[in-house]
Amino acid sequence: MATAADTRLTATSSLIRRGLRVAELAAAVGMGSDTIRYYEKIGLLVPPERTPSGYRIYDPAAVDRLQFIQGAQRLGLTLLDIKNLLAIRDTGECPCEPAETLLRRRLADLDAELARLTALRGQMVAMVEALPAGDCPPPSPGRWCPPEEGR
Repeated sequence: MATAADTRLTATSSLIRRGLRVAELAAAVGMGSDTIRYYEKIGLLVPPERTPSGYRIYDPAAVDRLQFIQGAQRLGLTLLDIKNLLAIRDTGECPCEPAETLLRRRLADLDAELARLTALRGQMVAMVEALPAGDCPPPSPGRWCPPEEGR
């Protein structure tokens, strides 16, 4: 007996074989139709063929391309970076070398952000530990906390 997931998979497979309209492609990859149209506009997706009535019919390869884009975005790559990788990939050459450069740059960005967040966390911990306990008097104008005794 076929499950609902099996039925959806079979339906999606048959749609992919005949070509996908924008809404079908969007559902297959879990993104909005407007996003797909935008990616087409900026050159991340090849403009698809159109039916006589003007509907876009995407090639099944568009699913793989959009999944590549989604994966690259999860890594924090910009759309321009992704577009450059796709341009290399479209030539049939392996995009590994440029991808390594982009990913190493992204790692450096992440390391810098982690250092910034670690410092911010230390500042917040110090602020929490400096808060007066128990009965806190009203703060002075322009200050977050009342001045400590003797200051």
